[in-house]
Amino acid sequence: MIMKEKKSEYKKLTKEEEEVIINKGTEPPFTGKYYLFWDKGTYICKRCKTPLYKSSSKFDSGTGWPSFSDEIPGRVNRSMDADGLRTEITCNNCGAHLGHVFTGEGPNKTDRHCVNSISIEFVPDSK
Repeated sequence: MIMKEKKSEYKKLTKEEEEVIINKGTEPPFTGKYYLFWDKGTYICKRCKTPLYKSSSKFDSGTGWPSFSDEIPGRVNRSMDADGLRTEITCNNCGAHLGHVFTGEGPNKTDRHCVNSISIEFVPDSK
């Protein structure tokens, strides 16, 4: 079970981070820090530091955003987007907007989690 952090413990976000994480915006494709980043480790929520994705599930989808075939179990919520067409993904702990998930568009017909780089941070595996 994930322990919910208090709002006072959330990271203070920049205006650009707030636009995506709070206001559900999207960073431009092919511009994010983690789009073509392949180090081994864990991607965590920028706002509350909850571990969300392992680098082993990351793949190059060619879409312009970091893509993952699977989340760490119990860490990502899925809900219908306001447009009624897409499935939004958010951090299970703090509700931060991460991006969208597309069913069957990942490797071997897995899901494709299309995540904004600005919504996550990377923690390298210890050596």
